[in-house]
Order: sequence, then C-alpha cells, then structure tokens
Amino acid sequence: MRFYRWMLFVLLLAAAVQPASAQQRLIVRDKLGLGGLQVTCLVLNCKVALNLGDPSGQLFLITVDDSVNLNSLLTLLLNQVGIVDAEVDKQLFLIGAVAGPVPESLINRTPLTYYGAPVWSGYVNQPAAQIVRVQQTQNTFRVAGAGTVAMIDTGVDTQHPALYYSLVPGYNFINNTPNGDEKGDVNQSSAAVLDGGTEPTYVNSSTIAVINQSSAAVLDGGQYGAFGHGTMTAGIVHLVAPKAKIMPLKAFAADGSGYVSNIVRATYYAAQHGAKVISMSFSFSPSSNEMATAINYANSHGLICVASAGNDGQDEVVYPAGLPHVMGVASTTDYDTRSSFSNFGSDVWVAAPGESIVTTYPYGTYAAGWGTSFSAPFVSGTAALLVNVSATVNQQSAAAAIAHAKLVSGDLGNGRLDTYEAVQSWVTTAGLE
Repeated sequence: MRFYRWMLFVLLLAAAVQPASAQQRLIVRDKLGLGGLQVTCLVLNCKVALNLGDPSGQLFLITVDDSVNLNSLLTLLLNQVGIVDAEVDKQLFLIGAVAGPVPESLINRTPLTYYGAPVWSGYVNQPAAQIVRVQQTQNTFRVAGAGTVAMIDTGVDTQHPALYYSLVPGYNFINNTPNGDEKGDVNQSSAAVLDGGTEPTYVNSSTIAVINQSSAAVLDGGQYGAFGHGTMTAGIVHLVAPKAKIMPLKAFAADGSGYVSNIVRATYYAAQHGAKVISMSFSFSPSSNEMATAINYANSHGLICVASAGNDGQDEVVYPAGLPHVMGVASTTDYDTRSSFSNFGSDVWVAAPGESIVTTYPYGTYAAGWGTSFSAPFVSGTAALLVNVSATVNQQSAAAAIAHAKLVSGDLGNGRLDTYEAVQSWVTTAGLE
C-alpha cells in the first residue's frame, strides 16, 4: 500500500460526515482498464460512470460526492497502480458576441433551390459568402463538398428543410441517446410557440432569429440561452459545402453548458464513425490533456480539426484552437478588419467573417449570428471542399491549403479565408490541374 493510502481514511471520514450532495466529475486514464479502475474506486469511494470512448479502453469518467476535496482525491488517484492521468472534468459554456442590427440578408426570404434543398436567397447570397467566394469556388472547381463534417455543438434541427438530406446519424452525449436533434431540449408547449417564425427578433446576446415575440420570450433566459447554436453552425458548413454530410454530436445543452468529457467522447466518436472534419465552435481554458489526446487520435486517422478562437477580444490562447493540430479561427467584419470581439494572436490559423452571418435556425427558419462560433464553420466547410478535390487531404495538407488566404492583419494568422485560393492550392498540390 502506497504512502498516500493512509489519507484515504481521512477523505472517507470527511465524506461520511457530510450530507448527501451533488456529484463532482473527473476524467481518469487507467492502463488496467475498467476492472482496475473499479477496484481503485472501491477503495477511494468513487464511481465509474462512463467509458469515454478511446480505443484502448482506458479512459473513463468517474464521479465523487461534492463534499470530497478534489485536490486530495487527484493526489490519491495519481498514486494508485495503473492510473496514468486524472483531471477535473471542467464544465464549459458557449459564449457569443454582441449582436448588431438586423442584416438585410435575413429579411430576404425569396425562395430558391440550393443543391436540391429549399432555402432563402438571403442565406445563399449573403455578403459573407461573397467575401470568401463560395459560389465562385463551387462553380470554377466543380466542388460542393464531400465527406462528413462532425459538429460538436448543441445538436441540429434534423428536420430543417435545408439540412435534412445532408444529415447522417449523430449522438446525444448528454442523455446518451442516438440522434443529435437539439429540439429535444424544448418541451411540447414551448415547441408549439417556436414552430412558425415571423419576424427577426433578438433571442440572445449574439443571435437574431426569424421568430415571433412569443418565441423570443420563451428563449430569453438561461434554460434556452444557446438554443439553435448547433443548427446555425451546421447551416454555415452546408452553405460552403452543400454536398458534404453533417453529423450532429450534441455535447452542449440548450443553456450552453457542456463538459470536457462529452467533447472528448464526441471527438473519439467522430473519428470512429466516418467523419473527415470536426467543427468545434467553442473555446475554453486552460487546456485538457485528454482533449489533446483525443484530437491527436483524430488527426492520426486523417481527420481535420477546426475550432473557434474565442470572443474575448484579446491576444490569448484558448482551447481546442490553441492545440498544435487544430486550425483556430478568428472573426472578421465584412470590410476585412478584425471583429472587435474576436480573439487574435498565436492560436489563430486563419480568420473568416463572423458578423451578421445568416444561417439555418430550428423549426425550418433562419437566424443571424455574431461571434467566432460562426467563423469557424466557414473553415470547416472549406475543408469539406478540399475533401471533394481529393480525400487524401489531412490536417497538415488542409491547413497548408487554407493558409492561402487574404492577409488583412498581422495578428490574424494567415489572413482572411479565401475558399477559391484554398481549393486552388489543394488542386495544385494533389496534382489534379
């Protein structure tokens, strides 16, 4: 028995005299697998809650009573036989930027067919799509996207007319159920109000959705603070790469909260279920060792990873954008200047428009969003265009192609995304000219 084992009795005694309370969560890697960790938890009074999906079968979520001192428990865990790593399972929150005025594109409801799907003209022909040359790229190189883009987010409206035929089965990592439909967070009475939008209305700090005032009242508040986020980010990928498939992986609830463990699970799931691109419109700090390990696993299996650079308006490193094998994406205005809310600096690989972005919203309607959350999917969609050129593209070659951007500022990495230059570069590299 190790030196620290005597501390166990103090820890258990402290837990025994405390009233029952909420659970604390830790991510633990045990090279002895489930059996070894179950023995450890029997000794340390913890519970193995979930296997987190890494192929070695060594990574788990464990829970302990809220009264337990986590620093003491981590010390004990790291000194048990078989334990390789342990970290607190941090809770994260999706944080958007401040929305501006209603963009004209959101009011343009002229119907048109976009690669077989019914959409609004304001969605297809919005300024952001023109700035990054979406239609010019599609028409010149005859690309419309390929492969599957995994969206780690709040889920997607799986019945949205624009997205319906592009979706592949996803997963809800919050409820541990198939299907990543974010409408499952809304109860029947709320859904009755939300179904059928009429006017552009502010629904949270970063989003204007085409809904009625009653719907806005339902969504205004903590319970639904991030409702629609995943459908919106998926819609941007679809705008750039309409023939790519979209895999909704629900790791965040409608209130915008999520855990690192669910992001880790979603990353492994994407890599093991045929995704080619992982789009992550969120950021947090400090980093997570197991998040980095999951990203490395995805990269080693040919996946391309993209993430938001964050909305604090600072030169700071956030994760997963700050990881070596992830393209961090900042936000620019329609005038090719850095958005005031956008982070900048060393973890930015490229920037993309992130203001007044018109995209899909739950219940078959549309919304406009502000933030690096809406910049990152432009790059994810571009990665799917590169897959359309040649499926051999990986993180390194995709990053090199996307680096062919318009230089706008020294603190925005390689510059503002240009889909045309990115695809042209990969066509040349792949020898397909």
